[in-house]
Amino acid sequence: MASVPYGSAAASSGAPLTQGHKRVIFASSLGTVFEWYDFYLYGSLAAIIAKQFFTALSPTSGFIFALLAFAAGFAVRPFGALVFGRLGDLIGRKYTFLVTIVIMGLSTFLVGILPSYATIGIAAPVILITLRLLQGLALGGEYGGAATYVAEHAPNGKRGLYTSFIQTTATLGLFLSLLVILGCRTWLGSEAFEAWGWRVPFLLSVVLLGISVWIRLQLNESPLFQQMKAEGKGSKSPITESFFSRNGKIALLALLGATAGQAVVWYAGQFYALFFLTQTLKMDATTANLLMAGALALATPFFVVFGWLSDKVGRKPIIMAGCLIAALTYFPIFKALTHYGNPALESAAATSPVTVVADPAQCAFQFVPGELKSHVTFRSSCDIVKGFLAGKNIPYVNEAAPAGSVANVKVGSQVIPSFDGAGLSADEFKAKNTAFSKDLGDAVTAAGYPAKADPAQINHFMVFILLTILVIYVTMVYGPIAAWLVELFPTRIRYTSMSLPYHIGNGWFGGFLPTTAFALVAATGNIYQGLWYPIVVALGTFVIGSLFLRETKDVDISE
Repeated sequence: MASVPYGSAAASSGAPLTQGHKRVIFASSLGTVFEWYDFYLYGSLAAIIAKQFFTALSPTSGFIFALLAFAAGFAVRPFGALVFGRLGDLIGRKYTFLVTIVIMGLSTFLVGILPSYATIGIAAPVILITLRLLQGLALGGEYGGAATYVAEHAPNGKRGLYTSFIQTTATLGLFLSLLVILGCRTWLGSEAFEAWGWRVPFLLSVVLLGISVWIRLQLNESPLFQQMKAEGKGSKSPITESFFSRNGKIALLALLGATAGQAVVWYAGQFYALFFLTQTLKMDATTANLLMAGALALATPFFVVFGWLSDKVGRKPIIMAGCLIAALTYFPIFKALTHYGNPALESAAATSPVTVVADPAQCAFQFVPGELKSHVTFRSSCDIVKGFLAGKNIPYVNEAAPAGSVANVKVGSQVIPSFDGAGLSADEFKAKNTAFSKDLGDAVTAAGYPAKADPAQINHFMVFILLTILVIYVTMVYGPIAAWLVELFPTRIRYTSMSLPYHIGNGWFGGFLPTTAFALVAATGNIYQGLWYPIVVALGTFVIGSLFLRETKDVDISE
């Protein structure tokens, strides 16, 4: 694949790319798909991983800690952006690609052979989180290089279109992970898959690693980077020049006015929506994954549509519109998911609402490891009630009771008194808790609260349509973002400068969204409370981006 000389017609005009350039873009995108596949396997299997590696915790806390381990990979992505972004600006885009894909592939494979908590104890979650950190570091260096590499091959006037193919890779990686998981689950059966078959998709990463490395070895260096190095115009200190000069202000605005809102829309529309279906609405995992996979398949071409459109009307108006529309419609869309996905839950919550009547001072946050409960007032009458409801994912509202009073829970018109577990022996507490759990369990069952979503009552078509709308929001904000970031920064520091705001936005604002949202739900009992997080961030990005970031579609990136 021969590189086009810097400043040639194909690189500097609106002339179409050569067949060789198209192969370069395809190869770069395909390798990135595999890397996203590796990274998102964990998120798609979070519920099963919680049972394998966090069995020392209560079910609710175990799932939240599994999400925290998921988020750990996002937490270090900005550091990966600094490390590999600097390497990419100093030694080149191609060689950085090779390093990141090897780290990602090996880390993913090791998750597949990692013994569970039952086998090696606390070492299991510790090693798991370490591997997630390595994955995050690798991904932190991947995206900026891929976007920069493709943009530096694309002609002026078509950067939005060509970088939009890179934008499809995250969703295609998620789609691929869902397909592999569904195939393994169907082939092995749910019981075998949850016991050991979940490891197969991770082990397959060795095959994908081999394919990805071979693909990356076929690539040539970016022509803009080659010319810049030949002319001696490269940066000797990309990090300093990127963030401790006037470019630092642009990077900060790119974070707050572009990538933060883009990130929460991305994760709300795909991961949080999937978790909402399986954890909150208790929909069968296979059904939920199929519906999400269908929505991804239908909506993914819109990444390219909006990338192409951004070459015509600009990056900024499309991304800002996506943030605003998403923020304004999340509540009605997620309430509609409940209506069509688990109508029995919606009906029970409307006709027999659950109210926890308790002294607020006795109520602890339901986000504590199970073995620590006795040390953090989890034996109070309030916490006993909320622990049961949170474990069953039953929505409730709070009502303050007089100080020092014993809590009770109202299920419609029925009142079930709780008990104060403080000072009780283990046997006494177990006996009282068993009796209370039976009384409350009988009450919520009689009120119509379902143990899981009834497949016969699910309106699969409407859930599919709602999920597709959420993913189309994702394509609006994500399709043009690579071109916008590339065009904000000069070639000599582009890899570093665009990578950090992108990965802080997507790694921190976006990656912590599922954990933050579910923690808000656990704290309040309102199954929609977690939506406030993406709504507030998306609206903040809309305001900052609209006021302070410039349009860039017509800039010359060869400088």
